[in-house]
Amino acid sequence: MADNVPKIRFPGFTEPWEQRKLGEIAPITMGQSPDGATYSDTPSDHILIQGNADLVDGWVKPRIWTTKVTKTADAGDLIMSVRAPAGVVGKTSFDAVIGRGVAAIKGNEFIFQTLKRMEKNGYWKPLSSGSTFESLNADDICNAVVATTEHDEQKAIGAFLQQFDNLITLHQRKLDDLKKLKSGLLQKMFPKAGETVPEVRFPEFTGDWEQRKLGEMASFAKGNGYTKADLSTEGKPIILYGRLYTDYETVFSSIDTRSGQKPGSLLSKGGEVVVPASGETADEIARASVVMPDGIILGGDLNVITPNQAINPVFLAIELSSGNLHKVLASKAQGKSVVHLHNSDLQTLDVVFPSLDEQSKIGLCFEEFDALITLHQRKLDDLKKLKQGLLQQMLV
Repeated sequence: MADNVPKIRFPGFTEPWEQRKLGEIAPITMGQSPDGATYSDTPSDHILIQGNADLVDGWVKPRIWTTKVTKTADAGDLIMSVRAPAGVVGKTSFDAVIGRGVAAIKGNEFIFQTLKRMEKNGYWKPLSSGSTFESLNADDICNAVVATTEHDEQKAIGAFLQQFDNLITLHQRKLDDLKKLKSGLLQKMFPKAGETVPEVRFPEFTGDWEQRKLGEMASFAKGNGYTKADLSTEGKPIILYGRLYTDYETVFSSIDTRSGQKPGSLLSKGGEVVVPASGETADEIARASVVMPDGIILGGDLNVITPNQAINPVFLAIELSSGNLHKVLASKAQGKSVVHLHNSDLQTLDVVFPSLDEQSKIGLCFEEFDALITLHQRKLDDLKKLKQGLLQQMLV
């Protein structure tokens, strides 16, 4: 296949594509920042687009305003970040003032998708990495070579890929709504600080929840002896502390990381609750997961809690990871560049809990929520991968 013809094409289009400079086909305006003294938080002033921070899900989301007009973008323009990270592109549905961190490009949907492809392919990286501060200048953008085709084919490609973006946005909103609903229920299905009855409850349950120190309700151990360097494609399944905040799940029912077993390794018996012992922030290590299978290696920097028969492990993991107890747990994390949690911190926590039947029902409710969220996340990830593949196949 010729370099100037896409691999996937709508019927009726056969002519080779043409190489053009971006500045020849799409007028470009480099931003100029107004004086900082003119910045405001008054929405009746002019929207100011400063950089990538103003782009949310591919669209300008106003967060700062200015009383002074320097360079401008019109509603419908494409907005490209020209400073770290350079090359990120979005759209604006507002007339706005543009600062020196962005450029406005008057391009159609085809040009937008072409710029998205260039961004994903790292086109701008070599142009922006020649100084200590990653940036693009007007010549870099205007002289960028893009492949273009006749108007009708541009229109067809742009409309098709835009439909994909709309579908991705729809799935992202559904996912966000599910996460918000789960978060809201977590706040209402556990008692507030100082209270013993939750705001929302399954109708068959009544009575106050009991409060006890976690140290009275569980035994404690510490994972040991393993780091990322020990991971391999063979051996026994293993959980390292980083998984709890890079690939977090309330319940680990299957483990895809493996390592050879070392002497003295701590293996799960099923039903252990694990909490990171270290991390970058207090909030990210104040979370817990349940290890359901037995025979899983519990690696270094994991606090391992084995609850007694009065506590459902899924219920305990959810309570530790949310609401008031999450805040208390985060407050116990100590350190500067790296924060730490110890089993001694966990043992002093005041845990509130209802009957085992109510605990089980609460745990099952949120397990089902997590499964639904995971399903929507996978659909979203698949759509994003498919869109990325189409960008590579339908554009040159």
